[in-house]
Amino acid sequence: MARFTLTIVTAESQVFSEEADSLVAPGIEGQLGILPNHAPLMTQLQPGEMTVRVGNDEVVMAVAGGFMEVLNNRVTILADTAELDTEIDLERAEAALERARQRVESRPADIDFARASQAFRRAQIRVTVARRRGRRRSPVMPSDSTPGATA
Repeated sequence: MARFTLTIVTAESQVFSEEADSLVAPGIEGQLGILPNHAPLMTQLQPGEMTVRVGNDEVVMAVAGGFMEVLNNRVTILADTAELDTEIDLERAEAALERARQRVESRPADIDFARASQAFRRAQIRVTVARRRGRRRSPVMPSDSTPGATA
């Protein structure tokens, strides 16, 4: 089966670099599906969930915006932030979501409301991705794969 090269980088690190079968990414105008031999494309990404399929495996991550280029069977994503679902600590993500919710709802005069709203949206996405990871797992898990465990 044909594949494409997918590279996902942030300012801090390379998050993913592998041959992939498909990608679903949160484009600025909606979800984008990328398959091998996709037409050239350059687009902005919005905060959301990104899913990569490699054979029978699925890699899910939370991204907080960035840019995606598809060219010559190579997909390059320059993400503001990108976290694999397995790296998200659900308890910490839920605490961050609650703090962001309180800032948005209280609207103190000294905050930038647009930035607070963006932080709230990013926190929502992280929690959603981490919770979905728990639902994808089978009921019987190896002892080193407990929900909420960090690597």
